[in-house]
This record gives sequence, structure tokens and C-alpha cells, in this order.
Amino acid sequence: MKGAAAELSALLGHAFARPELLAQALTHPSMHQGRKSRTSDPYERLEFLGDRVLGLVVAEMLFSRFPNEAEGALARRHAALVRREAVARIATEIGLGRCLVLAKGEDDAGGRANPGILADACEAVIGALYADAGFAVAASFVRSRWEPMMEEALAPPKDAKTGLQEWAQGRGKPLPHYQVLGQEGPPHEPIFLIEVSVEGVGSAVGRGASKRVAEQAAAGLLLEQVKT
Repeated sequence: MKGAAAELSALLGHAFARPELLAQALTHPSMHQGRKSRTSDPYERLEFLGDRVLGLVVAEMLFSRFPNEAEGALARRHAALVRREAVARIATEIGLGRCLVLAKGEDDAGGRANPGILADACEAVIGALYADAGFAVAASFVRSRWEPMMEEALAPPKDAKTGLQEWAQGRGKPLPHYQVLGQEGPPHEPIFLIEVSVEGVGSAVGRGASKRVAEQAAAGLLLEQVKT
């Protein structure tokens, strides 16, 4: 783990003055399960911080890169760049999975390749960069990794829920209806199941680490069905 962490530190472009921050960012909460007292978890606190830093830096990047776009278009771009799948992609690119400290059960279950775990850990690492060296260092890492992804989409993305709603309205159908079917997985990594249906058309079930993500997944699946 120490060798992998050193390589990761080099990829981040930062030598940590407080290396324990990077260690905390790489130690998944599964390592603390069963603890009698758990008032706070450094990993989750760093994840919280990193999520906010990431959101701000990406917003700043978009504001500068697309000076003539309206707020709605910028918001859609922002949502696409900070969503779990995008953050997990960056985590994969920098080899974050092999650096994680996971409980054996989580590791055996494929945790090192789990998009949810990778995204959370990546945000924790961004939080560690900020906590160790400030905004400029954390922002430099985010810009270097997120700018290529930002340039991939010339037009603002249209989210699946909006696309499905426009498809239904264009054909005189009722608006899509979303319903929570249940929840899977452990409490610290819940997976929500949500069904979307359009009357007279059909339905699809999406899964995601949040209800919003599951709704988008369900809408995307139903869009694929109706367009084939």
C-alpha cells in the first residue's frame, strides 16, 4: 500500500506535508465497521470536503470555458462532470483502486472496481489535497484531470429524465412517473431501485447510489427501449 500511495502522490503532483491525510482518504469506512464508538470518520469528512471543492472548481472551469451559455446549460454540463460515473472514471485513470484500504469482505466483493467506492475515494483524495495544501493545489489536480473530459462534449448534455419527458410530451403521452421500488446493499453503500413508466408505452427499472442517479438510469433505459 505504501508503494502504491507514493505512486499516487506523484500522480497527484503533490508531496503531502501530512501524509496521514492521504492515508485517511484511502481507508474505506468498511475498515471501521463494528467499532463501538464512531463519532466521525476521517474518510467521510474528507469526502465531504472534496465533493465541495470539486463542485466549485468544475463550476469555475465551465464559467470560464463557456462564457455565452445560459445557467441551465452550464448546470447540465456541471451535473455530467461531477456525477459519480465521471468521478469514478478519473479514479480509474489514476489507479486509485489498488491504493484503497478495504475490509476483506469489501475487497473480495470487488470493491476496488466499484464505481461508488472509487468516486467517494476520489473525492476524499481531493479533500486531502485541499486540507494539506489549500485550494490552489486541489484545484490544479481537478483542472488537469477534468479539463479533457469537459472538452469531450461540444454541446451541453441533455439528461435522460429531460429527454424522456420531451419524448413523451412530443407524442402526447402523460409525463413519466417515477416510483421507488426498494433499496439494496449495506447501509453505508445503498443502491436504490426506481421504476419509471410512461402510460401506454412501458417501464424500466434503474439502480443507483442515490435516488437521483437511479431515476436517471431508469429514464435512460426506457429511452433506449422506445427508440429501438
